[in-house]
Amino acid sequence: MNAFILAGGQSRRMGRDKALLGFHGRPLVENMLTKLRTLGFPSCIVGSRPDLAGYAPVIPDNYPGSGPLAGIEAALAETNDEMSLFVPVDLPLLPAEFLHWMAGRARQTSALATIPRLQGRPQPLCAVYHQALLPDARSALAAGKPKVMRAVERAASASRLGIDAFDVETAAASLRPFIDWPLAPPVHRWFHNFNTPADLECAALEESPYIQ
Repeated sequence: MNAFILAGGQSRRMGRDKALLGFHGRPLVENMLTKLRTLGFPSCIVGSRPDLAGYAPVIPDNYPGSGPLAGIEAALAETNDEMSLFVPVDLPLLPAEFLHWMAGRARQTSALATIPRLQGRPQPLCAVYHQALLPDARSALAAGKPKVMRAVERAASASRLGIDAFDVETAAASLRPFIDWPLAPPVHRWFHNFNTPADLECAALEESPYIQ
């Protein structure tokens, strides 16, 4: 299973490039790549970001300016793997163990999409997608409908594979702390992304940020 880092956002609210934003001494893109490589996932960066080629191979969007779905489409078009793991560049508190566990779940179910939910809200940018999603993602982008969840739901309605959406809190409660994944940071912080300078300042004050 290949892994792809979604790094095509324009960071408007942050006011500066998030992928190269320093966090505990390392750029966010390097932080995420380290986690993925530690898990053994061949990793690429998705987005029109040739400046990031020094960190990992870069796959440009086929539909520039169309948001994360364009990155997902470009990655699926590039790989021959049946399933691919996607993560956004701005989730430095997400445990590597969780990504490993989610990939294993996706291999078992072979769902069209394996999508975590936190507090009932789906997190479609941190998910595993089946290669069968590619035609519907491409059709949605060509039609000017770039919402990720809508494209996934449309694809699932026409597929026998379906969507495996699971609650992160329930999964974390059923597994062993310190063995399956760490207690710090707490589960509700795993999907805290950096959108504004205030988010960065808040995360920098974490007493035990999970940095691989």
